[in-house]
Amino acid sequence: MKLKPRVSLKVKIIVCLFFISSTLKIQAQDKPNVVYILVDDLGYGDVGCYGATKVKTPHIDKLANEGKMFTDAHSASAVCTPSRYALLTGQYPVRGNKGKGIWGPAPVTSELLINPEQLTIADVFKNSGYATAALGKWHLGFGHGENTWDKPLRPGPNDLGFDYYYGIPVVNSAPPYVYVEDDRVVGEDPNDPLVYVGRGKEKEVTPITPIPPEASQRTANMFKGAAKAHKLYNDYTVGEVLAGKAVDWITQKTSSNKKDPFFLYFATTHIHHPFTPGTNFQGKSDAELYGDFIQELDWMVGQVTATLEKQGVADNTLVIFTSDNGAMLNLGGRNAVKAGHKINGDLLGFKFGVWEGGHRVPFIAKWPGKIEAGSVSDQLICNVDMLATFMALTGQDLNNMDNSDSVNVLPALVDDPKEPIRKELLLAAHKPTHLSLRKGKWMYIPAKGSGGFGGSQPHHHAWGGAAALAFVGGVNSDIEDGHIKDDAPVAQLYNLEEDKYQSTNVYTQFPEVVKEMEATLETYKPKN
Repeated sequence: MKLKPRVSLKVKIIVCLFFISSTLKIQAQDKPNVVYILVDDLGYGDVGCYGATKVKTPHIDKLANEGKMFTDAHSASAVCTPSRYALLTGQYPVRGNKGKGIWGPAPVTSELLINPEQLTIADVFKNSGYATAALGKWHLGFGHGENTWDKPLRPGPNDLGFDYYYGIPVVNSAPPYVYVEDDRVVGEDPNDPLVYVGRGKEKEVTPITPIPPEASQRTANMFKGAAKAHKLYNDYTVGEVLAGKAVDWITQKTSSNKKDPFFLYFATTHIHHPFTPGTNFQGKSDAELYGDFIQELDWMVGQVTATLEKQGVADNTLVIFTSDNGAMLNLGGRNAVKAGHKINGDLLGFKFGVWEGGHRVPFIAKWPGKIEAGSVSDQLICNVDMLATFMALTGQDLNNMDNSDSVNVLPALVDDPKEPIRKELLLAAHKPTHLSLRKGKWMYIPAKGSGGFGGSQPHHHAWGGAAALAFVGGVNSDIEDGHIKDDAPVAQLYNLEEDKYQSTNVYTQFPEVVKEMEATLETYKPKN
């Protein structure tokens, strides 16, 4: 009998490693890249594909034409910081801050509001072999305890699953007006450190970019020193800088020797006030500076999508475009409304409030060959759902999500389910009294008003609620002449199937629905 030649153990190992390596490369190539574009304060009516006529948004509209638009997508909060907490952690913001809830924007000195031990969407991708980056607005704090800005900014994005971070540490309307890269201020100088001095120290602080009053509110600087770092930050070039960083990072991760899939969280400061569009965009829209800022945002989106095409990875990239909350009726927003632009479409209310205009947001998803081009979905989804969705996308076990409020809505992206995927949704305003519940067609608000901004006069920066409705043509049965009626019900119930714009409060007509909604809502409220 002829004996088979013996294959050495070394050869076997080499062959085995070759097949493992080949398999891993195939798997890496098969995993889609993901670009999540989170816009700041973009309202439901702020882009062309959602009905805007006074601004031109060809790149965003192209995403919708080549992907899917959602008409019932929401941010978990109508406020920026808690909304971002929900996105990154898959938890309702009411669970943050050790169960006390996160309700407002993080202050300048805030510690990191996410426990580094918590699972984040960046961790989900890291666990699946992705390169990860966060670019743009952070606004979730840094460090443990009060952040005095005199040390490396850790823990921060790099401790939450992001390989790389570059952006605005708080927001474009609050100091410090510098860029941060990973855990350091860009352009920092040991001989001229960034020093926090607080409010009311105008004579001490470092000068910042001059802007006109019509750009809307911007908080005065609260830092001295770091002259070079401050000089690198110019309000009118932030869009160009951040778009450039996104282009460079994608290009680097898709170069010939880089095969790992990537996840980019691109959080723009556009279109948050102050409205400071770059020179090339000033005066180009029909909606004042507000509209110009939107059109610069559209250009930024175009820079990202063009880079994906140029690098040959567009066909294997899921692009999601959405907003952290609804639009705000600040000076820029008011000027846009006067010009005929509907910032939140015909939805009731604004940013910070729990009426639909505060949290129903544009949401567009494009994934060639997986998401039907030009499709529209009325599935109820939320930014808190991205954790479970990305786990499903990368083939991970959803049972590994601890204390999660996230629902896998991947079927809504790639298919057209006939039954609702999400049965109920907790929605937060700025005020804890207005923590509200969406269940099927019903929206229940356990108090009067919106729970948002309380400015009562058109010149107030934070104009909102009942006082501002007439300005945008909003109508509500509880409100007359900018005031809540004395005999208005103690709470609110809306049938969104019949009354998407919340014109009629039917609280007194459906006591059994109210009772059920109250009982469900009670299970979510903080116990501390």
